[in-house]
Amino acid sequence: VRNYQARNNLRAMKAGDLCLFYHSNIGLEIVGIARVAKEHYPDPTAEKGDWSAVDLEPLKPFAKAVPLTEIKKHPGLQQLGLVRNARLSVMPVTFDEFSTLLKLGSTQI
Repeated sequence: VRNYQARNNLRAMKAGDLCLFYHSNIGLEIVGIARVAKEHYPDPTAEKGDWSAVDLEPLKPFAKAVPLTEIKKHPGLQQLGLVRNARLSVMPVTFDEFSTLLKLGSTQI
């Protein structure tokens, strides 16, 4: 990830945090849940600059993928970072947003 805001969001992630896995190129949909396995460390793929990475472990696929078009239509998700700034690859999600997305994906944890 080579965006300062996304990097700062990576650095805020703690081991055990849950996150949503989003296909940002093909599909444009949330497809599952992952867990932060290792907190931020220097990105070994960065040739220069102050970049970070985290390690994730897959936790659970969504029973039904949730496309961006559906997310944008949902009144309870209008403040979601993905709706307001779809180009940002790492962003915080509130508890209520996370719960709503789980319901849309027909998924429980």
